[in-house]
Parts: sequence; structure tokens; C-alpha cells
Amino acid sequence: MNDISKPPTLFTVREVADILRVHQRTAYRLITGGSIKAIKIGSQWRVPEASLMDFLNSGWQEPESEGKKESGPTQYKLPLE
Repeated sequence: MNDISKPPTLFTVREVADILRVHQRTAYRLITGGSIKAIKIGSQWRVPEASLMDFLNSGWQEPESEGKKESGPTQYKLPLE
């Protein structure tokens, strides 16, 4: 009865930055800000592979239909006297 499961793959902040092709500070901000779920072991952050994949999958967006006009911020005219 060998019930040994494979431990999850854990990425460092540097590895996450390399995978996302962003600066290490950007990866660190995403982790500490809660956008990427991670665990802190001692003083170092580790990101499970599943959490990184969830973050990547949540970023996919469907293209907008052509008939839909993109609405930007509302612009107001300043009263000039």
C-alpha cells in the first residue's frame, strides 16, 4: 500500500518572473498583492504550479465583437469664462 503522491511543483519568484517574462519585482508584486496565490516558507515565497496556471488562465479574454464600440472614460468640458 504505497500511497506516495507526487509533491506539487513549486516555483520561486525568479522562476515565475522568467515564465511570465516580466521583471522579478513585477512577479513579487503579483504574488504579494494576491493576484498569484503563493505560500511563504520562512522568508521566501513559493508558487504552486496550479496557482500559476490559474493566474494565466484567468488572464485569457475573449475578443470583443466588432459591432461593440469600445467605451473609454467619460470626457467633460471645462467651463471657460
